[in-house]
Amino acid sequence: MLLAIIPQACERDLPAGPQQSSSAGVSASGTAPHLAFVTSLPASGEANVVISPPVRVAVQDSLGNPLRGATDTVTLALAANPNDAILLGSTTVTAIDGIATFADLRIDRPGSGYTLAATAARHTQVISALFVVRVTFASVNGGYVHTCGVSTSRAAYCWGDNVFGQLGDGTTSSPWYRPSPAPVAGGLRFTTLSAGVWHTCGITTGGAAYCWGDNFFGQLGDGTTAGHTTPVPVAGGLRFAAVTAGSFHTCGVTTSGAAYCWGDNQNGQLGDGTTDRRAMPAPVVGGFRFSTISAGHGHTCGVIVGGAAVCWGDNSSGQLGGTLVVDHNTYRPFPGRVGGVHGFATVSAGNVHTCGVTTHGAAYCWGYNVWGQLGDGTTTQRSLPVRVVGGLRFAIVDAGSYFSCGVTTSGAAYCWGENLDGELGDGTTTSWSTPVPVTGVLSFAAVGAGWYHTCGMTTTAGAYCWGYNGHSQLGEGTTTTSLTPVPVVQ
Repeated sequence: MLLAIIPQACERDLPAGPQQSSSAGVSASGTAPHLAFVTSLPASGEANVVISPPVRVAVQDSLGNPLRGATDTVTLALAANPNDAILLGSTTVTAIDGIATFADLRIDRPGSGYTLAATAARHTQVISALFVVRVTFASVNGGYVHTCGVSTSRAAYCWGDNVFGQLGDGTTSSPWYRPSPAPVAGGLRFTTLSAGVWHTCGITTGGAAYCWGDNFFGQLGDGTTAGHTTPVPVAGGLRFAAVTAGSFHTCGVTTSGAAYCWGDNQNGQLGDGTTDRRAMPAPVVGGFRFSTISAGHGHTCGVIVGGAAVCWGDNSSGQLGGTLVVDHNTYRPFPGRVGGVHGFATVSAGNVHTCGVTTHGAAYCWGYNVWGQLGDGTTTQRSLPVRVVGGLRFAIVDAGSYFSCGVTTSGAAYCWGENLDGELGDGTTTSWSTPVPVTGVLSFAAVGAGWYHTCGMTTTAGAYCWGYNGHSQLGEGTTTTSLTPVPVVQ
């Protein structure tokens, strides 16, 4: 006992030394310091938006106090990562007085069940509580077997088939599809996106047009025919107000109302008076000022100032809506007015049919009608606009492959035409030649008809999709086709 007491008594007479920092491996209390999250992560946050309040990790003593003077280097990484997300921002920070503050962290995609792992030399890894990352979409647009959307923070996301890089995430075949929204690479901020067959285009907040994906016909507009898995600027330095991706061509309207098109031109769908392919924007002839434009499969339509609809390109099924004789060799490489109806507000070019809505909310369609996609109660092909039956007042109508969908002024969604994959959203696979309501009690602001699926923006519940899902184009995390609307992972 005496031998044990004597050294302790002597220690009390020694001068006090400086407090040990964590780099020495022992805290003032005599125990090894440890890491701890001192900021409670929000249970739910927005993708591609800086996490707030900032994540703070402390080097603590045994009493849970930050270790004064500690300057450890702390690194954060995603631990549980259900959607292969990327943690963006400064992920390695030097602690100041035992606190490492991560001020600019972002998670790049939505998902449920994420956690963060904090590590530092000579310290045991610590894991955060579970949290959810969401995306609030402002718009969505369905293409052939992929879909894209713009969030309220103007970030671009795509999901579904990616064999040609049309998702824009810098990959192609690994994996060949994404079952939930993946961020488009490059960090650009977009106002709108348009999904074609194997390519996608969009307009940035500064009015620049970018495209990505397949470019065999020059549909990316960058002056080449090389495909790209990330966005490339459309050549020419034009400032666009709208862009629309067709099957293998693309068109846009500049802020001054001039229309330009590029890509495949076999049927004169570029409207430049020729059938020559263009790898850069070519002006649509005629000197018209456009308020809107829509690229279909082999034809294009738009609304010009004054409310007249004009169309050009393939007219094999009367989809141009004019007085041309309809046969399989008929095309018009320049704009011509749609006959019979005036005062259009919008127009939409589908595969081989076209639809439009007048300023009074009346919907008209024309062209191919084997599946009843014109909505006039028949399956008779029409070369001039016919009124969609039912007396509904529409805010928008979108023409898909062999079906059409629209939203009424009261927010109800209706679809008509082919329904083999449930793309009408009425819970059946029965095709209809008149509008049928989309199942559910959702109120829609917009819908977009793809080839065999449909997506729409609700007024309060985000983005929903329905129909064929073999390539995960519905974005709900599976490849299961749905005959009714299902929420996109968001």
